[in-house]
Amino acid sequence: MRAVTFSRLGGPEVLEVSDLPVPEPGAGEVRIRVKTATVNPTDISFRSGRQLSMAQLAEMNVRPPFIPGMELAGVVDAVGEGTSWRVGDRVMAIVNPRRPGGGAQAELVVVPAVARVPDGTSLEAAATLPMNGLTVRLALDQLALRPGQTLGVTGAAGAVGGYAVELGVAEGLRVIAVARPQDEALVKRFGAKTFVPSGDAAIRGVRDAAPGGVDGLIDAAVLDGAVLPAIRDGGKLATVRGFAGPSERGITIEPVRVTSYVHNHEALDRLGRLVADGRLTLRVGETFPPERAADAQKKLAAGGTRGRLVIVF
Repeated sequence: MRAVTFSRLGGPEVLEVSDLPVPEPGAGEVRIRVKTATVNPTDISFRSGRQLSMAQLAEMNVRPPFIPGMELAGVVDAVGEGTSWRVGDRVMAIVNPRRPGGGAQAELVVVPAVARVPDGTSLEAAATLPMNGLTVRLALDQLALRPGQTLGVTGAAGAVGGYAVELGVAEGLRVIAVARPQDEALVKRFGAKTFVPSGDAAIRGVRDAAPGGVDGLIDAAVLDGAVLPAIRDGGKLATVRGFAGPSERGITIEPVRVTSYVHNHEALDRLGRLVADGRLTLRVGETFPPERAADAQKKLAAGGTRGRLVIVF
């Protein structure tokens, strides 16, 4: 099978397409013939070595060639004993690329947990849901806000931020969205109650919209400690790149590690139902063949993409 791989850490030039052995599903597992897999910031961190060193990967029994990618969509190709899935089912899944079997950017991937692709949804679009959708689901679970409370979202026009706005609205929260001025119409379509332009005055804008500060904030823009002044005393901050403090004024910081939800197919199923109901928007920005995975990573690293970058096999 073909897969996007790298055997040493470095720049995008280390990426290549390799022919690897076909994996076999074990008990309770399914093998997916992958049609689409997204490109994420974590792929860049993995490939560059910012995430883990070669020695650390070896300690985890993860050895080259490495396969990046955390989310995919495709068709069930084979099933292990004890699973109710059938060959031909259209499914989507999240996978940890830092496992011995590698990540999502391969023609065939074995996983223990999948969810059905919502009816009427393309496989290109479905691949954009698992990682970022579950990231936001976990963030909201950690914030544990009640209907009527106020949720702040930075980077509200991006992949994580867009889902945060829509899922927050779906849970009855008053959402204050922070994004670039040109993205105001977009985030308001997502349902944000209030829009605040990003920049030096953004924190003051959030405080003006929520006197005393928001009850919880999902920091999709990765501003880390800089957003603490936007949160009320005793509120909560959900961070997506591991920031854990220091904090202030009794604010609880909740680092969101989506790998803890890799097997949470029930949550992924619920996200799929929101898509089917038209309450969650899937966005594909551009597609790439696996041979252009390096170009996709370069484009993502440059920033400013609206819609996901997807590898199509």
